[in-house]
Amino acid sequence: MLNSGLLIDRFGATPQGEAPTPRYNAAPTQNLPVARFNPETKQRRLSLLRWGLVPVWSKDPSGAAKMINARAEGVAERPAFRSAFKKRRCLVPFDAYYEWRKVDGAKIPHAIATDSNGPDAFAGLWEGWKDLANGEWLHTFTIITTEANEATRHIHDRMPVILPPDRWSAWLGEEDVSPGELQSMLVPYPSEHMRVWQVGKDVGSVKNDRPDLIDAVQSRPAINPA
Repeated sequence: MLNSGLLIDRFGATPQGEAPTPRYNAAPTQNLPVARFNPETKQRRLSLLRWGLVPVWSKDPSGAAKMINARAEGVAERPAFRSAFKKRRCLVPFDAYYEWRKVDGAKIPHAIATDSNGPDAFAGLWEGWKDLANGEWLHTFTIITTEANEATRHIHDRMPVILPPDRWSAWLGEEDVSPGELQSMLVPYPSEHMRVWQVGKDVGSVKNDRPDLIDAVQSRPAINPA
């Protein structure tokens, strides 16, 4: 859940366009709140962008679902992301995210968060794509991932890059940083500051978007056949 007033205060951003709707089970292709820096006005903006980056050179936006994430390794060189990495970095606010652990063929959903008071921020990239058929612009984003830390590795081998608040300004481009300094930010979040808990299977369907999805459930021991 992300309250728009809380986001504006936390990220020091000016709202732009439609106010974000609270989400308890965000999914690719949805419009979600993203914080960006406008170098002309010198202000941070909080606006809704679609999850799934569409490179500026794409013929159509159909491949966006394949670009919901960008691997930290090589993000500065990959054609789909290198321009955005240089000029269009953003923060993607979140309270917690879901990941699935594979156990004996089953997928067990977990919620993952930091121990901060949040909201926190993923490192993201954004892009603008113009539809030549109607002249309209589509603004999209992707979330950068890195190797999982010790707290989450048993669930998945990757995790989103979580940026602490003292890195937000540099990541957004509000201060001068080198490509090497940017790359150095794309590391796993400290394990000792992570929280992980099992949640119910209803989170597996994007049709479900309720506050109780984030609630912890008791892990059940495996039942051995007699």
